[in-house]
Amino acid sequence: MSAVSRFTPRSGRAPLAVALDAPDGATALRWAAAVAPHAAVLKIGMELFYREGPAIVTALRTAGLLAEPAGGAEPAGLVEAGTAPERATGGPPELFLDLKLHDIPATVAGGMRSVATLQPRFVTVHAAGGAAMIRAAIAAAPTVEVAVVTVLTSLDAAALTSVGLAGPPDDAVRRLAVLAVEAGARTLVCSPREVRMVRSELGDNVTLITPGVRPEGSEVADQARIATPREALEAGADLVVVGRPITRATDLGIAAKVVADSIFAGQTPASR
Repeated sequence: MSAVSRFTPRSGRAPLAVALDAPDGATALRWAAAVAPHAAVLKIGMELFYREGPAIVTALRTAGLLAEPAGGAEPAGLVEAGTAPERATGGPPELFLDLKLHDIPATVAGGMRSVATLQPRFVTVHAAGGAAMIRAAIAAAPTVEVAVVTVLTSLDAAALTSVGLAGPPDDAVRRLAVLAVEAGARTLVCSPREVRMVRSELGDNVTLITPGVRPEGSEVADQARIATPREALEAGADLVVVGRPITRATDLGIAAKVVADSIFAGQTPASR
């Protein structure tokens, strides 16, 4: 069993993860500098990590844009003048590596050991890899929260049927969520449309991360099962992921602040 507790943002932070799906490291650093004051987590996915590798994590930490690992030193300096964010209470955001590992158990275990050296808070794996793969991932990186992806938010019922998963997305999400938890996972990724069902099914001992979150009035793009940040959190999510509605905005900092403020508007002071 993964020895982690349910995710709670650091004091003063909205439970918001901003997806840094940037084409290169320089762009990612600019984006991170703009959004870091308003996010609890920065998410690095395949596009950025495959291009820049672990160096992007080092660069973000050196710039003071990512939280240092436990016991780590203070940031050594800035990549360029003026890039450090205004400090919010609780320090810089935490690291989420959204790499969606999916392979045989031994290969995923090796991948987890490699990325664990970067000391992220979360790393994603696919539930469809099976219970043995999930157990191997957790065992290989006991200090990392292995976030198990149930069903991608881009898939609707027709798309699931086309890959052999007949039935509504709810059914597939439920089966995969239960499988993941029985394999030891305590962090799951599901769309905001299923989060209430998963919370009801599995209770309060799991962290639920929801991508496919769109602020009111945003374009849906390639997402099929979406909700607003407030809707996702009220349904039981612990952390909401927002990408393009923030990173494609004219002013990323303002866009991130608007999302964070919308989240705070729905919380009681004690829950912040």
